[in-house]
Amino acid sequence: MTGHSTLAAVDLGSNSFHLQVARIVGDQIYPLDSLREPVRIGAGLTPDKRLDEPAQLRALNALRQFGERLRGMPTEAVRAVGTNTLRVAKNAREFLVKAQAALGFPIEVVAGREEARLIYLGVAHGLPPSRERRLVVDIGGGSTECIIGSGLAPLKLESLYMGCVSYSLRHFSDGKLNKANFRQAETAAGTELQTIRKAFRYGEWQHAVGSSGTARAIGELLEFNGYTDNGITRDGLEQLKAQMIRIGSLDRLDAFALAGLRADRVPVLPGGLAIMTTAFDALEIPYMTLASGAMRQGILYDMLGRFHHHDMRDLTASQFMHRYHVDGAQAKRVGTLAHALLHELLADLDGEAASAGQLLDWAAKLHEIGISVAHSGYHKHTSYIIRNADMPGFSRSEQSRLATLTLAHRGSLDKMQGMLEAQTDIALTLALRLSAMFHRSRTDVALPAIEARLVQNQCRLKLEPNWLAENPLTAVLLRDEIAQWRKVGITLDVRPMQELEAMA
Repeated sequence: MTGHSTLAAVDLGSNSFHLQVARIVGDQIYPLDSLREPVRIGAGLTPDKRLDEPAQLRALNALRQFGERLRGMPTEAVRAVGTNTLRVAKNAREFLVKAQAALGFPIEVVAGREEARLIYLGVAHGLPPSRERRLVVDIGGGSTECIIGSGLAPLKLESLYMGCVSYSLRHFSDGKLNKANFRQAETAAGTELQTIRKAFRYGEWQHAVGSSGTARAIGELLEFNGYTDNGITRDGLEQLKAQMIRIGSLDRLDAFALAGLRADRVPVLPGGLAIMTTAFDALEIPYMTLASGAMRQGILYDMLGRFHHHDMRDLTASQFMHRYHVDGAQAKRVGTLAHALLHELLADLDGEAASAGQLLDWAAKLHEIGISVAHSGYHKHTSYIIRNADMPGFSRSEQSRLATLTLAHRGSLDKMQGMLEAQTDIALTLALRLSAMFHRSRTDVALPAIEARLVQNQCRLKLEPNWLAENPLTAVLLRDEIAQWRKVGITLDVRPMQELEAMA
């Protein structure tokens, strides 16, 4: 069992924010409550890619409402995920500080392909078992995710920079619903889809599925207006577009002119329809059914997997070890000692060691992947790969922390100025550096008993008497390590000191 009978997912989309609360029974998730707020933060992106104040206020008001509903839930039972707008906004970091305070829980920003993976996970759990390859198309406010998968496993993941909010603003800014604007939007969408057309066209899959608000809104409009019996067809899309062109402008587009149209869908429908129509053409989609699941359900199932020890991040770390030919025995040596040191260093901070331990485990497994590029400065190559690679299961903030930790595991600490203020960050960095140092021989050597304690900016390391005298290389390395930590204002006190002083 998860240890929690209730989980919650928050999806901070570019068009709408969603909250899903669910009850956990075995391996199944049963919805308990949901909230939706059409905040359209994607519409608040200025030309220089900053989130404007009105959009921030709409978002914060929605998050305060969600926070009230989530009040009292443990942090580990709630996961909030930001998507495209928060990926591209230059002031996203400042906004997230306010957003997390409003919600009362941490917010992760995920990469496009990780968003696609979560979408597929949510969609697949809501579909009947099948061996068919499925194409999932999810048109969001700022991006469109395309996934091919079989069963619960995604096989191809792509995220394209086009969405119903961004395309409606860009191509229908004059409010006119005419052939010229639709042609312009469809041409732009075709350019985006051209990059994946060959890999995602019909024949690579057997069944197309539309997920999230845009697909459902279009499907409902087609059925309400008699253009299809259910689902989405190419002919139905053309009839819907023709009807919108007859209506002529956004200010005349409402439920009276187009049956079944919700008011909050009016500003974003033209862009969404243009993208869907182009996807049907480019990917040769004959017919599309609609999914009940979406990213928020995927977030819940991903959380459930983590609690059941099927964490996608662990699988990704293992795959990276294989891809970059990591010495598994060395990674295990470094990880074992680093964990022991971390628990001693954080002994006075209840609960910190457990949460930091997972990050340290990934760092120990991946800290040498840069050797596959070049041994010289390999920690820099490692950090670059981790910071920029698609790493399924990891949020951007997790990748950033992991990249920083692996960069810091060797060499000068000058690069860490201002980044070692929290006790946890000091402990993680020190544990990984010391472990890599003690295991420099890359063999299963007998190590001394080591006692470690961290209090604010002072760390005391106690070794067995005479051990440093018998291991002069490590003694020299420890003396240099003391100097490195002094550069960042942290005292590393190694006992017995006289052995180090004798080496000077």
